[in-house]
Amino acid sequence: MKKTLAGVIEAGEPLIQQAIDGLRRYYAAQDAGQPAKEVERLRLEADSLYQAVTEYQLRALGGPARSLH
Repeated sequence: MKKTLAGVIEAGEPLIQQAIDGLRRYYAAQDAGQPAKEVERLRLEADSLYQAVTEYQLRALGGPARSLH
């Protein structure tokens, strides 16, 4: 696979969509007035998903990324 930005984005699209969905769940919980503990859980989940996207893209383009262990 050619390591172009477009190729990396396309290959990571499902992960990107999961991150977007996670952020939507977080904002929906805030708007619905859900308990603070649930809102915080969803915030942490959304942050984790966006971190995974960033690390995937860095690794796919040959850049530095956190250790996998």
